[in-house]
Amino acid sequence: MKEKITIGGRSLIFNISFVILNLIGLAFLAMAYHKSFEEQAALFKVMGWILLMATIGGMIIFRGRFLMSSVARVLVGGLFIVSGLVKANDPIGFSYKLEEYFEDGALAFRIKEWFSAPGFSMEFFIDYALLLSVLICIAEIVLGILVIIGGKIKLVSYLMLFMMIFFTFLTWHTASCDNEMKFKDHDTYAITDPVAQLKIEEAKTNKEIKVISKTKTEVVIQEMKSPQCVDDCGCFGDAMKGSVGRSLTPKESLWKDIVLVYLVFWIFLAQRIIKPNTRKENIIYSLASIGVVFFFSWVFGWYFPGFFIILSLIGALWIIRAGGKVLGNHYGSALIVAIACTALVTYVLMYNPIKDYRPYAVGSDLKEKMNDGIEGVFVNYYFLTDLEANTTTRVDMNDIAPEVWSSPEKWKYEYDTIESVIEPRNPSIMDFRPVIGIQDLTPYEKELGMVKDVLGSSSVKLLTILALAYNSEMEIPIDEYTPEGFPAEEYTILDTIVSLDPNLTEIDATMAILEEDRVVMLISKNLNEANWSALERLKEIQAECMKKNVPFIMICNSSRESINAFRKKHKFDVPAFVMDEIELKIISRSNPSVVVLEKGVVKGKYAFRSTPNLDDFKNKHLK
Repeated sequence: MKEKITIGGRSLIFNISFVILNLIGLAFLAMAYHKSFEEQAALFKVMGWILLMATIGGMIIFRGRFLMSSVARVLVGGLFIVSGLVKANDPIGFSYKLEEYFEDGALAFRIKEWFSAPGFSMEFFIDYALLLSVLICIAEIVLGILVIIGGKIKLVSYLMLFMMIFFTFLTWHTASCDNEMKFKDHDTYAITDPVAQLKIEEAKTNKEIKVISKTKTEVVIQEMKSPQCVDDCGCFGDAMKGSVGRSLTPKESLWKDIVLVYLVFWIFLAQRIIKPNTRKENIIYSLASIGVVFFFSWVFGWYFPGFFIILSLIGALWIIRAGGKVLGNHYGSALIVAIACTALVTYVLMYNPIKDYRPYAVGSDLKEKMNDGIEGVFVNYYFLTDLEANTTTRVDMNDIAPEVWSSPEKWKYEYDTIESVIEPRNPSIMDFRPVIGIQDLTPYEKELGMVKDVLGSSSVKLLTILALAYNSEMEIPIDEYTPEGFPAEEYTILDTIVSLDPNLTEIDATMAILEEDRVVMLISKNLNEANWSALERLKEIQAECMKKNVPFIMICNSSRESINAFRKKHKFDVPAFVMDEIELKIISRSNPSVVVLEKGVVKGKYAFRSTPNLDDFKNKHLK
């Protein structure tokens, strides 16, 4: 008689022990490859592999596969939901990360190398990055719910395994990418393209550039390039930066995915014995997975995922009972969860992320965020061989005794290395720098107090002097004038004037903005692509700011010609500064948006669809 497969297998106590020890062994292996545990790496590897192999054998003997797959379902389901919701909270941010991977020198270079296909490119996907971002985050959440309730496990296990293998490949690529290496790349240019002509000329002297083919209309150039390495996989978006203080390193992300692949593989192996949950199983699996999600919600400081999984599980189980012949199944469960996810994604795309983990979130002190980096501490180690004992020792350079260098017959220098004791960390904000060129100043900027202050402090006094011998005038700084250098018989002082320092080429408004009691910033990453449906409200807010003597400025990434054309077209005489587009994307996903600062602290942020009316804005920010 065939033995019935149950949660306990042949021994519930033994199998629970095997599962716990198996997960501990998995943790030991992950720790063994982490930089923080280098000294214990060998021990952790031995312990990890012994526990892993022994417990897998134990679960085979005691039929613990179902229990292990059940634990994996709870952990994987919870993690998929958290990961998907973090991405769904900011799908635009995730799409930016996908665009980085789709750049020609990023992920594509692996295919170029492995399959000798230098003409291969993934740049086609850049236009669809946002769509892919949305589909991925919805798929993660739907699969997470289905694996918890035991719905369509065979299909779900295949999809999960495929997704995790792909993500593991992605994080492996990120962790192993070396921007010092070279790969062969083919680019096709129109023959009239100036870049093509430049490359053709370079090919005559540069061995790394070669003309592959040339016709009357186009030319194919082969070039040895360095890959574009992505330093952050974006697995949890900005959530870890905004909560824990840093993202996972590429190697940590890789190991996170390896662990998930391992757990998903258990689900895949048990797909034939996993049946849709009974009512009792639904309660057990749901409560356990909710606990996993709430744990990560606590880590990320955002409890929305916990409530979302509760509502999603209720909806997914309710539709099975109430959906009738068409929707009363697990496809109906998938549909109702997908609809909920789509509603969430639609909302954040129309406005801003529900939880803002970026350094420009409401309440953030930008001055603190610009100075919260860590310089890092490094130690220079020398590797010295004791010739008598024939052993090599790693020694801190500062701890090497002078007699070592005076005893070449005893000690031999091998090599040295620099290791970090405290890892350096960049400030949260690095590129907030609104500027305007002196030649671009218009009356709108010159009326700003912050601009007047810079111009006033950058003025210099000049003397206008007539050189009698040549009957020509010259201007010199007043502090450079001496009677001896300009004798009265040769020079005559005509006038004293105040002029702008000729060395001043642009005005950096950063500190002036951060020190203002209150400033209203209109943010636009691209003036031509922005939605100006709320422009009349913005004009009303600007007029009120002028009455209250509160600076109202626009910060964008556009040419001065585009800015002037925008002002003329919309009759909107707003002072404008320019800044890096990437930083503008970080400030707000909405284009345009309004940000209110008070002494550098973000007091309000509004997407264009939620631009407040004048009365609401006055009551909140202009009292």
